[in-house]
Amino acid sequence: MENIIVQKYGGTSLQNTERIKNTAKRIKSYREKGREMVVVVSAMGKTTNNLLDLARTISDSPPKRELDVLLSTGEQISIALLSIALNEIGIDTLSLTGAQCGIKTNGLHSNARIEDIDDARILQELKRGRVVIVAGFQGINEKGDITTLGRGGSDTTAVALAAALKAEKCEIYTDVDGVYSTDPRIVPKAVKLNAIRYDEMLEMARLGAQILHPRSVELAKNHQVPLEVRSSLNFNSGTIILGEITMEDIRISGITSEKNIARISIARVPDKPGIAYRLFKCLSENEISIDMILQNLNHENANDISFTTPTEALGEALPIVEKFAGEIEAQEIIVKENVCKISLVGTGILGHGEVAAAFFETLSNLGINIEMISTSETKISCLIDGKDADNAVRTLHRIFFEQN
Repeated sequence: MENIIVQKYGGTSLQNTERIKNTAKRIKSYREKGREMVVVVSAMGKTTNNLLDLARTISDSPPKRELDVLLSTGEQISIALLSIALNEIGIDTLSLTGAQCGIKTNGLHSNARIEDIDDARILQELKRGRVVIVAGFQGINEKGDITTLGRGGSDTTAVALAAALKAEKCEIYTDVDGVYSTDPRIVPKAVKLNAIRYDEMLEMARLGAQILHPRSVELAKNHQVPLEVRSSLNFNSGTIILGEITMEDIRISGITSEKNIARISIARVPDKPGIAYRLFKCLSENEISIDMILQNLNHENANDISFTTPTEALGEALPIVEKFAGEIEAQEIIVKENVCKISLVGTGILGHGEVAAAFFETLSNLGINIEMISTSETKISCLIDGKDADNAVRTLHRIFFEQN
């Protein structure tokens, strides 16, 4: 429906009652232009973290089903308060939980996937002239249990609803004006991008840019949902995300840095078929997130295998790796924390050697050692020591964005 706009407001936009009132005024300005509005909200401020801390004062490992029940209440507080604020200024609204608005998920608690959306209730309320306020981050599985969608789940909710409703576009409101060439907190001269394509945004999201969650960008690309990232603190234009990539031209979109990463290396792994499969199958079965992987043939009939994982997953990953290493009689396990993945993201960069050369030359001139390298058509990533991360980002930004 061309007249529908889906908007999503994050925790900073709803941090306190004053910001909730300001958000309500913004929504009213759209409604008064005749737009049909579906608004997805996150929990207020640090509500989710506070609820997690509360649970962990009782249990070090609370059941994921009960955590979903607990954490989903944060968004329910937001939808009720925003609905009250809108009604107070004369806008007819209705708040709905994920279950009430027909968001059906698989059964995986704490990181569920949306399988279907029954939009009948939302469409019914829109026809009545109401603004529909939806709790993000949550749905309901086939058992009738509440599920949550994991980190960035409200972004995913908003895009999924926009796709189901065939909305004109989905606007993601946050505390920044849009998508920048790099983190403005590290590089004050970071450039705001007027537009970026799905694939580039997806790489940036996967590589540490915290504006949008990768699942939401992937969903938008698959359903061709136009996205716009805007600030809820002003009325400036934002960054539009849409379209496909033409690989003939070089276009550098951004530089990202992803911290809180650990590198695990297993030395002298027997050089036999199926060894790597056994390791990564076991990690996968235990839902350990894996990113960069490197295998080196350093010894006679033996390899070194290295991979990266989030630092928060190290406690779960290390016992699995130790058990595996013992079974195959590997020589040593080396763990390095405080590493960082620096990435250059753009269109067509892999096929043009001068881009890679400039990237690696910059790190070399800074005296920064590269520990691992990963490439694709839209990015070049290097693993480096965490202490060098900000200096690398600032210098790379100067080379690729400030000298032209």
